[in-house]
Amino acid sequence: MNKQAIKLLLSDNHKTFVDYIGSLTAEEFLLSKNSKWTPGQQLEHIYLGVRPVRQILGFPKLLFRLIWGKANRQSKTYDELVKKYLQKLENGGRATGRFIPKSVSLDRRDKLTNALQKEIVILNQRIDNFTEDELDKYILPHPLLGKLTIREMMYFTIYHVEHHKKLTERDLKQ
Repeated sequence: MNKQAIKLLLSDNHKTFVDYIGSLTAEEFLLSKNSKWTPGQQLEHIYLGVRPVRQILGFPKLLFRLIWGKANRQSKTYDELVKKYLQKLENGGRATGRFIPKSVSLDRRDKLTNALQKEIVILNQRIDNFTEDELDKYILPHPLLGKLTIREMMYFTIYHVEHHKKLTERDLKQ
């Protein structure tokens, strides 16, 4: 997947998620079944995941090498990255620390959806600062998946929001 495809899917998947969350009634937005996150918490979790990626991609490229080093392997494909993520979840992997959302009230929905959409716009702009080769050269830490190339982190971000939309839909149906 090249940069343009990555940027398009980042935008499309997050817009689909935001539109879905925006379509929920107040009762649905606040509903938690079986101790699962509410749709509002799902929204905040996605925002909490995108924000640090956007921030890190604003760092000077020299810092990537100094802090995390360079990739010593090829980037995984989108499907390979998704498979790795799903295996980690099957083995008990869960969000931790700053990625666990707090309670989200209905009056925060618009603020969070707007903030998430802005993060995606800026993230896409920051992707443009990297060449195709640099997306595979620089690595970033992921709390569950370990060191990922920038391209892999984008794949994760594309899939992550889709995964949480499906979880939200499932939880509201139960």
